[in-house]
Amino acid sequence: KRNKVDWLEGAWAGLRASPAEYERARTACSLDQVREIGLKMTELPEELNVHPRLKRVIGQRRKAIETGEGIDWATAEHLAFGSLMLEGFPVRLSGQDVGRGTFSQRHATIYDQVSEEKYHPLMHLDPEQASFEVVDSFLSEEGVLGFEYGHTLADPNCLTLWEAQFGDFANGAQVYFDQFIAPGEAKWLRFSGLVCLLPHGMEGQGPEHSSARLERFLQLFAEDNIQVCNVTTPANYFHMLRRQLHRDFRKPLIVMTPKSLLRHKRCVSSLADFGPETSFHRVLYENPPSDADKAVERVVMCSGKVYYDLVAAREEKGLDDKVAIIRLEQLAPFPEAVLAQELERYGKDVRFVWCQEEPRNQGSWFFAAPRIENLLEARGSTYRRLEYAGRKPAAAPATGFHAQHEREQRALVEEALAGQASRS
Repeated sequence: KRNKVDWLEGAWAGLRASPAEYERARTACSLDQVREIGLKMTELPEELNVHPRLKRVIGQRRKAIETGEGIDWATAEHLAFGSLMLEGFPVRLSGQDVGRGTFSQRHATIYDQVSEEKYHPLMHLDPEQASFEVVDSFLSEEGVLGFEYGHTLADPNCLTLWEAQFGDFANGAQVYFDQFIAPGEAKWLRFSGLVCLLPHGMEGQGPEHSSARLERFLQLFAEDNIQVCNVTTPANYFHMLRRQLHRDFRKPLIVMTPKSLLRHKRCVSSLADFGPETSFHRVLYENPPSDADKAVERVVMCSGKVYYDLVAAREEKGLDDKVAIIRLEQLAPFPEAVLAQELERYGKDVRFVWCQEEPRNQGSWFFAAPRIENLLEARGSTYRRLEYAGRKPAAAPATGFHAQHEREQRALVEEALAGQASRS
């Protein structure tokens, strides 16, 4: 039997079990605060001997803050960390090469090119800020993830993140996901706010550097035990991280983080997207409701970076008025009510498609399809079966041939937009 003293006392005082209904967290910051954080984290000491290429990277971040446009993924992450620390929440990030970032994108740790001393810009925002730890861990996913999970049990008010060098490497710690992170609340009344950052995406890099096995985490989801997200904008990433501590309950968060989107020209946000009246969005639409919705013939639903491939191909084909694209930024818990509201914008005779990069037996198809089809039936759609556009079933996560990857990617995008015969 649940005994309050066993689970919500001590460091956990003031927290509660998660509510039955979704509650949107207040994650917006003032524009002045965001701008101040951005300027301070890009102001490096004159005596620091910074690599010339890294100087350009930091300079580009500062320019984005100053102009209020073009804020990329890594900059948004720094802003999230910095804002939390200024609010009194410590931040701890560990994993293989997390200081620099596997894709040379983060640069939370900067090395002096002469003395080799480390400098951490996020440790120099304010004398009263909370602590920031960034730890390049050794090559044991199981050992490190287990330690960080334990850290979240001891300190629920620290944003504790573990990042896999590639998302695939999380399978080296699968026992912790299976035995502790997913069922811990149900088995032992132990909450955790652990964040797992798992780089994921079909980039033509072969089977060992493509998939964080999204389907495994979706299969582990039940009874509101974990959150699984695959966000597509830096601002939504910012709000998602802040949401972890700005609600009065804790849930593990599994994030499919990007690779190519880290530097994608379209994958940027404006400073206003972090400011007042903004928050995390579980479902993203492209345009507000209008009379133009009546002309839509196909609605493509997706999650993650394939969205940008779909947008580019749609523009090339001149289908902007015929095809609408909806992004599911959070897959679990499934955003049923808000998605149902979004689908009501379109006519009863519209065809609905699920597009994914992953093979059909992987990714989110088996998780999302039955839930979406229930919504189509409830709204009385003429076409109640969700069409599939993606790779065929495969034993490996991805092909080892880049040319083959490109052919497959073009084909699934074409299928999503033009409605070619679905492959089984």
